Amino acid sequence: MRKNLKVNVAWLAIFVVLYLIIQGLVSAGVLDMYYIQIMMGIGISILMGLGTNLVLGFSGQFTLGQAGFMAIGAYATAILTQYEGFNTYNGFYLSMLIGVAIAALLALVFGIPTLRLKGDYLAIATLGMAEIIRIVIVNGGTITNGAAGLTGTLPYTTWPVVFLFVVVITILVLNLLRSATGRQIISVREDEIAAESMGVNVTKMKVITFVVGAMISAVAGSLYVGYIGTVVPKDFTIMKSIDYLIVAVLGGLGSITGTILAAIVLGVLNMFLQDVSNIRMIIYSLALILIMIFRPSGLLGTKEFYLSRFFNKTNQKEGKENGAS
Repeated sequence: MRKNLKVNVAWLAIFVVLYLIIQGLVSAGVLDMYYIQIMMGIGISILMGLGTNLVLGFSGQFTLGQAGFMAIGAYATAILTQYEGFNTYNGFYLSMLIGVAIAALLALVFGIPTLRLKGDYLAIATLGMAEIIRIVIVNGGTITNGAAGLTGTLPYTTWPVVFLFVVVITILVLNLLRSATGRQIISVREDEIAAESMGVNVTKMKVITFVVGAMISAVAGSLYVGYIGTVVPKDFTIMKSIDYLIVAVLGGLGSITGTILAAIVLGVLNMFLQDVSNIRMIIYSLALILIMIFRPSGLLGTKEFYLSRFFNKTNQKEGKENGAS
C-alpha cells in the first residue's frame, strides 16, 4: 500500500512538471492555438485508446462499441448544456457525470447477456449496440436534432482540462490493473478456463471491464463536444471505433504506455500530413501497414513503464546495505 502511494505521488510529480513545461511553452508563445488543439485531440485519443485497450488488450474481449459510448457522453453534454443551469463549467461537469452514468448503465445491461459471446460474435454484437445508439440519436427528434446534430456547444474543453482527465484516468486505470481485480481481469485474457477453475468469476470480470471502458469513452465524448463545439451522429460510426482500435493495437494490446505513445505518434503524424490532405490517408494507412509488418505486437507489445521498478531497486539496495552493516 505504501509502495503504491509512493508510485502514485511520483507519477503526479512527473505530470505536474510536464504540465508546467507545456504551460511555459504556451505562455511564451512557442505553442500557439494550432498546437494546443492538436494536444487536446491527442488527449481525447489517449482516453479512447485507454478504454479500448482496457477491454480488448487486458480482458481479451474484441468489441466495436466504443463509439456508441462516446456518442452517449457527447450528446449528454451537448443536450444538457443548452439548458439554464447547465451552461456553466459546473453544469458541463455535471452533464459529463450524467453521460458517464448512462453509459455505465447501458454497458451493464448490454454486457451481462452478450459478454458470454466470444471473438467475432462479440464484435458483431457490440457493433450492433453502437449502431442502435446512433440510430436512436438520429431519430431523437428535437432533443438530438436528428441527423443534423447539435451546434453551439460552448468551448468548455481546454487543454488543462483534457490534461487533467488524461492524468487522473491513466493513474486510476493503472491502479485498477495492479489490484486483485486487475489481476483477475488479465487472467481472463490469458485463459478463461484456467481462470474460472481458480475461482475467478469470468463474466463478472468481463462486465466490470466493459463498464469501465464505457465510462472512459463517455468522458472522452463529453470532452470531444466541448472541444469541437458541434456533434452529429455520423461522427460515431464504426469508423470511429476502428480509429481508436488502431491506437490500441498500434501501441500494443495490454500496454497503457503503448496506448499513450501510439496516440501521440498518430496525432503528430496527422499534423504533418495536413499539407498533403489528398494523400494523407494513403500515407497514414501505409505507415500502419509497415508497422504491423515489422512490429505485429505494436510499438511496445505488452511492455509497460513502471516507476515501481525504481522503488523496488532502491528497497533492494537499502536491504543489502542494512544486511552488510
